[in-house]
Amino acid sequence: MEPLSALELLTPAEMAEADRRTIAAGTPGIALMERAGRAVVDAVAARHALGTRVFVACGPGNNGGDGFVAARILAERGYPVRLALLGSREALTGDAAEAARLFRGEIEPMNADAVRDPDVIVDALFGAGLSRPLTGLARQAVETVGRAADRGVPVIAVDLPSGIDGASGRVMGAAVRASETVTFCRRKPGHLLLPGRLHAGKLRVADISITDDAVASVGPKTFADGPALWRSQFPIPRAEGHKYDRGHALVASGPMQATGAARLAARAALRAGAGLVTVVAEKAAIPVLAASLTAVMVREVRGAAGLAKLLADKRLNAMLLGPGQGVNAATRVMVAAAARARRSLVLDADALTSFEGKAGELAKLLKATPAVATPHEGEFKRLFRKEKQIIENQSKLEKTKLSSRVLGAVVLLKGADTVIAAPDGRAAIVDNAPAWLATAGAGDVLSGFVLGLLAQGMPAFEAASAAAWLHGECARAFGPGLISEDLAEALPGIYRRLFEDRARA
Repeated sequence: MEPLSALELLTPAEMAEADRRTIAAGTPGIALMERAGRAVVDAVAARHALGTRVFVACGPGNNGGDGFVAARILAERGYPVRLALLGSREALTGDAAEAARLFRGEIEPMNADAVRDPDVIVDALFGAGLSRPLTGLARQAVETVGRAADRGVPVIAVDLPSGIDGASGRVMGAAVRASETVTFCRRKPGHLLLPGRLHAGKLRVADISITDDAVASVGPKTFADGPALWRSQFPIPRAEGHKYDRGHALVASGPMQATGAARLAARAALRAGAGLVTVVAEKAAIPVLAASLTAVMVREVRGAAGLAKLLADKRLNAMLLGPGQGVNAATRVMVAAAARARRSLVLDADALTSFEGKAGELAKLLKATPAVATPHEGEFKRLFRKEKQIIENQSKLEKTKLSSRVLGAVVLLKGADTVIAAPDGRAAIVDNAPAWLATAGAGDVLSGFVLGLLAQGMPAFEAASAAAWLHGECARAFGPGLISEDLAEALPGIYRRLFEDRARA
């Protein structure tokens, strides 16, 4: 089973600190650079035989130093190597200057004409630490390598494709689209967040002898989503258990003509393991729901007062509000009633949009109850419309973390690169969702998965992270042609794997 350390993501600042602590403990920086360069060489050699013409594009910092090491070792192994440097050799400092000193070949200027006819390019211009948009000669150098990549020349990027922000995955003016990226010690958020993920190509993580203890001392709180992150909290049915041990979840339905979302979510919650699931609705919707649901129960509830009366039953321990419910004051009042009952809550779709511009009001309601908000980008922007520091933040990871702190709840910001954040600073990035998961109703199923796990007592951050990963795995298992109804039907196979892994642990 994959260890938790394999899921840790280091921001550029955290990676620099892990480097610093490793060097302070006695490992010379040039030794780390040598190992990084050799890892790049291994990546080149794995794909390209001797005789392959290699062009190495080096930048003015330590990323360029890695490139000098790779160029030297490739040349020593018999590869024809050309190396071009952005800036002057005299301007290099520290370990990069030492790596350049050890390189015996010609150093060409990195300009628009530098890339001529290579078979493969090593992109060592800029690494994870790039934090401002590229301009001038730096941008020209990145665009030159990028044009060669666009013509089909394979590019192996050192640490990150040049031009990608390692913290956010943003393109900083221009960026290289690599065939493969070799990073060191741990992945960075920019490898998983879009568009960085699309630029990274195949990703390999090289061990350069930065220890797990050094990483742990930095205290990373961001992870790639995967079972190691939440396995210990994942609910496994017990031989002596019964359905009442696994919680009773409620789903609020919309009006008669808009019950589909609630039905999708309710079935998903049941598949996810909730012992019982009930859909609550106004009287007019009951016949539609009763005719289309079997194992899921249906109950009439008249507004917030009726919901509050129902929630006097403590066995009803988790509730989903929002899918198809309607954007209005009545939905807000229903959310307030559920929050006052101190149940585990999932808030999606209309439950969030009904609080447009009122994130502070919602935060007050959620103070005393575990909650997961599951917006897509549009719902997120509407909810936090008045929090400019959130909606104008260009990093999806950072704005999700900020919003979680403001709301006092776990926030699952959906998308091709879904991010989950908890108020305590933990965050997870989901990278297993295939393109065909983008289909009508998929978000309703996801909220149902979260609900089913919460009903079984899983903590909010772990429940949201597990649900998002399961959502992607179900889509991958089913394959192209998926519609939202297929997701819950694919879940038993994924659960079987998880249960068997847990039994072997």
